[in-house]
Amino acid sequence: MRAERLTDVITEHGEGALWDERDGVLRCVDMLAGDVVTVDGDEVTARQNFGRIAAAWRPRRTGGMVVATERGFSLTDSQGAVTALPAVFDDPGARMNEGGCSPDGHFYCGSMAYDTRPGGGSVYRLDPDHQVSTVADDVTISNGLAWVPDGSFFYYVDTPTQAVSAVRLDAAGRFGEQRTVVSVPEDAGSPDGMTLDADGNLWVAMWGGSAVHCYSPSGELLDTVEVDARQVTSCAFGGSDYRTLFITTSREGLTDDDDPVAGSIFACTPGTVGFAAFPYAG
Repeated sequence: MRAERLTDVITEHGEGALWDERDGVLRCVDMLAGDVVTVDGDEVTARQNFGRIAAAWRPRRTGGMVVATERGFSLTDSQGAVTALPAVFDDPGARMNEGGCSPDGHFYCGSMAYDTRPGGGSVYRLDPDHQVSTVADDVTISNGLAWVPDGSFFYYVDTPTQAVSAVRLDAAGRFGEQRTVVSVPEDAGSPDGMTLDADGNLWVAMWGGSAVHCYSPSGELLDTVEVDARQVTSCAFGGSDYRTLFITTSREGLTDDDDPVAGSIFACTPGTVGFAAFPYAG
C-alpha cells in the first residue's frame, strides 16, 4: 500500500498528527518552529505559535488544547488564549518531544537532549490539576506513546532502542513492567510516533524508513504503508469515519535535492478504523 501526498511542504519537522473531531480538521506540530498547524482538507488554515518548541498536543475536555512546549506545558481555551504552566525542568540542553493522553485524562510527555545524548530524557505526567510528576528517567529520544482504551497499559517508543514496548505503571505511577512487543531491524528505519486502530493493532511511523508499519498486538508485521518521503514521523486516524490514516514527515537536515516532498502530509485508507484521541482532563 502506498500513501498519497495530501499537502504541499508545510512543515520543517512535522510531528504529532491528531484528528480534532470538534472541528473536523487535522492538527499537527511543526515542532522546531514551535507551531501547532491546522490542516483542513489539503490546506493549512491556521498556525499557532508556542515559542521555540511545540512538541505534542491533545484536546482538552473543557475546550482548547494542551501543548507540550520546550520545557513544560501550555493550555489554550476554546478561543485560543494561551496560559503557560510553570516549567517542568530548566536544562537548556533538553526539550519535550512526544506524548499522549491516558483514557482518564492525564497527559504523558517525554523529553530528549538536543544533542540526543543517551539517557538525557525523562517522561512526565501532567495531571488534571496541572501538577507534574516524573514517571521515567534515563530515556534517550522519548517518542510514540499510545494508551490502550481500557487504560491497563500503553505502548511506548524510545527510538534508539529500535523497539516498541508495552508498559504498565507501578503502584507509584512510574514505569513498571515493560515487555518488548516489536523489534525493528535497523535497515527498516527507526520507530517514531504511533497510533492504534480499533482492533488493537499498532501503526508505527518509521524515521528513515519511508514507511508506516502495522503490527499486531503480538508484534507480527501485518502491513506496510510506503511513503514518498524518507523521514516519517507520526500517524493518526481521522476523517469523519476515522478510516483515513494521516502521516507527517520531516525535512530536518535535508535539502530539496535530498527529499523534495519531505515536510508534506500524506494519507491513505488502509481498510481499518481508528478512534478519537483521549482528551486531557485539565
